[in-house]
Amino acid sequence: MKAQGLYNPQNEHDACGVGFVVNLDGRAEHKIVEFGIKVLENLLHRGATGADVNTGDGAGVLFQIPHRFFKETVKANLPDAGAYAVGMMFLPQNDKDRAACVSLFESIAKEENFQVISWRDVPVQPQVLGLGALHEMPKIAQVFVTDKNGKLRGEDLDRALLVLRKRMEHECGRDAGGANGFYVASLSSRTIVYKGMMTAPQVPLFYPDLADSRVESAVAVVHQRYSTNTFPSWPLAQPFRFLAHNGEINTLRGNRNWMKAREKNIASPLFGEKVDKLAPILEDNTSDSANLDNVLEVLTLGGRKIGHSMTMLMPPAWGVKHSMGSDVRGFFEYHAGIMEPWDGPAAVAYTDGSWVGANLDRNGLRPARYTITKNGFMVFASEAGVLDIPASFEYGVVIFCPRFSQGKTERR
Repeated sequence: MKAQGLYNPQNEHDACGVGFVVNLDGRAEHKIVEFGIKVLENLLHRGATGADVNTGDGAGVLFQIPHRFFKETVKANLPDAGAYAVGMMFLPQNDKDRAACVSLFESIAKEENFQVISWRDVPVQPQVLGLGALHEMPKIAQVFVTDKNGKLRGEDLDRALLVLRKRMEHECGRDAGGANGFYVASLSSRTIVYKGMMTAPQVPLFYPDLADSRVESAVAVVHQRYSTNTFPSWPLAQPFRFLAHNGEINTLRGNRNWMKAREKNIASPLFGEKVDKLAPILEDNTSDSANLDNVLEVLTLGGRKIGHSMTMLMPPAWGVKHSMGSDVRGFFEYHAGIMEPWDGPAAVAYTDGSWVGANLDRNGLRPARYTITKNGFMVFASEAGVLDIPASFEYGVVIFCPRFSQGKTERR
């Protein structure tokens, strides 16, 4: 296309589609999941396919655990919300390898003082997939686990679950007949991820769970992938466990080397001696965005708020020539001595199930737009127009990380 008016083809950038929707008062409802899927579908043009047009580079949605849905669906006696976790598991297609992975998971869970309550085969509609995605499709199951002593819940439970998942990742390839087809899409008491190697419109068709009115959440983070520096695959579809990234990181080798050098210094009283079980922090054979998610996960579960962790990872440009308060400058100076910024990320949307927020890259290569309505609903995305909202419903407020706490919202 030729340059015309304000349009210049030299300003074009390939990018994924990313966004979130949220009720700022923390009210969970199915409509948030529906709106999230609608945003995802309207970001279809941000994604890509291969020669098989029905096999997408990846798409998915991250939202809060739908407790009422699982309570009425799972054939087991689930504890109260927050006292158990749900793992979204991609398992090998081969029956023998799959059984080995399940057995290993249950064994490690027992060693880490967890009780496996139940397994659930996730209902899927494979016929909506393209041949490429169908050929690579894993067996998808959910596992429900709880702390044996019944003391851990929420973030404390998620922290212990990270140790369990890391052990599983480290040992599965050695003890379970190879890690081919095994991946933990999410394992948390607060959030769950439904994703896959598909296009945005295929996500709600492939996962009938998403159409159930009992699947309720106060927040949904979505992502439509345009694969650039890695090939498409089921595990590399986004969102990951904490974030969805709109771009690619071409300085990944440096980031990984810095993180590897810092691993021996990682410590947290919240993890105690088990912190050694987390290494290596970064997963092998994965994408740049997945590596960023790995670090965000450790920083957040190590005791920081997720917005704090993201500001450490993606600080804005700062220095002696930048005008800022002494407290803000002190924040950046202090954290510069703890770790190097994660160089290269573009726009990122993120949530831990309690906070939701977004960061833009330093150069503004991946801009974003948001709308807040008078009834406390917010939509953020790679571009405007992802939802049809009458102009009379909007008002402009800069907002960062609304916190869901007993039905109230703290604005920072």
